Amino acid sequence: MRFTKFLASRYTIAAIALMLLMLALSAHSAFAQAQVPYVPPASLNSFPAPAVPNWLDTGSNAWMLTAGTLVGLMSIPGLALYYGGLTRKKFSINTAFMCFYGFAAVLVVWVLAGYTGGFGPAALKIGNYGILGTFTSVAPGLVEGSQALVGPAQLALNLPTSTVVWFQFVFAAITPLLFVGAIIERTNFKAWLIFVPVWSLLVYSPLAYALFGGGWLNQLGAVDFSGGYVIHLDAGIAALASAVAIGPRAIKSRGIKPNNLYFVFIGAGLLWLGWNGFNGGDPYGSSVDASIAVLNTDLATAVSAIAWMLMDMKGLGKPTMVGAMSGAITGLVAITPAAGYVSAYGAIVLGIAGGTIPWLANYKLMPKLKLDDSLGVFPAHGVAGLTGGILTGVLADPAVTQFVYPGLSGAAFGNFSLLGIQIVAAGVVIVYSFFVTYGIWKVIGLFMPLKMSDEQLKVGDSAIHGEEIEPADEMEESGMMAPTPKM
Repeated sequence: MRFTKFLASRYTIAAIALMLLMLALSAHSAFAQAQVPYVPPASLNSFPAPAVPNWLDTGSNAWMLTAGTLVGLMSIPGLALYYGGLTRKKFSINTAFMCFYGFAAVLVVWVLAGYTGGFGPAALKIGNYGILGTFTSVAPGLVEGSQALVGPAQLALNLPTSTVVWFQFVFAAITPLLFVGAIIERTNFKAWLIFVPVWSLLVYSPLAYALFGGGWLNQLGAVDFSGGYVIHLDAGIAALASAVAIGPRAIKSRGIKPNNLYFVFIGAGLLWLGWNGFNGGDPYGSSVDASIAVLNTDLATAVSAIAWMLMDMKGLGKPTMVGAMSGAITGLVAITPAAGYVSAYGAIVLGIAGGTIPWLANYKLMPKLKLDDSLGVFPAHGVAGLTGGILTGVLADPAVTQFVYPGLSGAAFGNFSLLGIQIVAAGVVIVYSFFVTYGIWKVIGLFMPLKMSDEQLKVGDSAIHGEEIEPADEMEESGMMAPTPKM
């Protein structure tokens, strides 16, 4: 009775009404605060608010765009110069053009389907393991400007989707360009036009999803910091498969006969310094680990170049510039899967391995295989990538991995399971890349020849493209001298 009277009291009713009013005002205030438009900080207020959202790290975005451009320069013109200088003069235009076309073709398919195949949400799962991405387009403007979400876990990065698409594109582009070096001086250019986009979609994107995008091999525990497996082992095995599928050059045309060592030198320099973006960009930002990766990359490269030079002196009796540059490339490849996971001491070990094991593969193993890998892509990328990937399972240092992958450690620090899964992942890449690459070439071969015509093989660039690197060569080869201009 008293309680009923209390509730009916005008004072109680007034108090309850006041409390309800305060709650309503509080809710309205919170709602109003939530609806206040985002205002960029003063340093960025010259941009429209949607251009600099609160999830965007502008410093990391600037570095990632720069890193991607450095990697792009590794392909165009770096690799084109490197391979173009190593090949015979009459095929130098064709070699560079194969690189140029490959770069362009991959960008188109990457935007339309390849990126989400390698880094999108999982379209195919087995249990909780992401097998393949969605292979959908990232061309719509709302997608380009959105926050990047990567892999089956849809990991949110502090970068726009367009930045990550660009950065990952330059990796996708250089991979088929790497094994151009195995099939130069004989491959039908028209067959290459078809092969590149198909290979990028069917081989590169699925392997990228498994080992770069957080897919099933990553979920099993395998790691590949910047592409020792996805790019280099993949390219090295594709080089073998392509050499088998296309067939060899004529016996008299085999071997390396560089036409311009200065082109090779410039190309090697672009590759070396461009690799700072290659490995330094993989933490997806301007972090401590990015700095460690850059230093480790350059240190391993220097050690490997010297190691290869010493192997040349021991095995060939003299140091060679081509050898030292080859050693730099194999060092870059060997450190790639480990750059942000190992200490500088680990980088030195990888440099020594990178300069010796591929050398042995090039001079001892390849002659026994009797395959025409024109510029030794399999030893330089396949063997070096495999070496680096396995040694990552040994040398991954928790003192370094704390900055990018806390808890990751290799066999040298008591975790032998990482070594085991690295070997398993290598086996997956080798088998998948070889058989799918070989199959693509054979299907294309049903519709057109995989080799150049006899005339193209004999004449070279002028028969293939109607161009020559030095048009005066014809007169010189026929014994005629170009007329001297009158003063």
